[in-house]
Amino acid sequence: MKKIHEKIINFFESKILVGILYGIGIVIVLALVFLAGISTGFHKASFGRNWGENYERNFGPRNGMRPDFSGMKDFPNAHGAIGKIIKIELPTIIVQDKDQTEKIIFTKEDTKIQKKRDTVKLTDLAMNDFIVVIGSPNSQGQIEAKFIRVMPAPELLNNGNIQNEKPLL
Repeated sequence: MKKIHEKIINFFESKILVGILYGIGIVIVLALVFLAGISTGFHKASFGRNWGENYERNFGPRNGMRPDFSGMKDFPNAHGAIGKIIKIELPTIIVQDKDQTEKIIFTKEDTKIQKKRDTVKLTDLAMNDFIVVIGSPNSQGQIEAKFIRVMPAPELLNNGNIQNEKPLL
């Protein structure tokens, strides 16, 4: 009995066990990274699918035909938008994104909106405002906004400086 006990203690103190535990740890970390990549890809693809399936309902048909999305090189960004406001029908805002797609932004009472350093109301947003939206996708192909920042339009930017505006500091 004493020999078995000594063998067990020697095994738990051996370099072989440490190596096995490190190997198992590395496999677990790699599996978690792989699963995170799968989850991210799945959410991005789901948003692209939902956006396409709900296009007519969200934007109406184009000349009675469904638009051709075969030329899209990548799925649309599911967690935000950067662009100009082209329509406001509260609680939704339609933004023409940087890739020229139209995205429906769904706002809630807890959506935080900032212009420079000031917090503004949803009703302060106006047509042609340039905004950056951060949120999460929903099953209707919309982005549920968590945070909206009103930015100066890109046309006003000149070598990184904003024309006709005072610095923020």
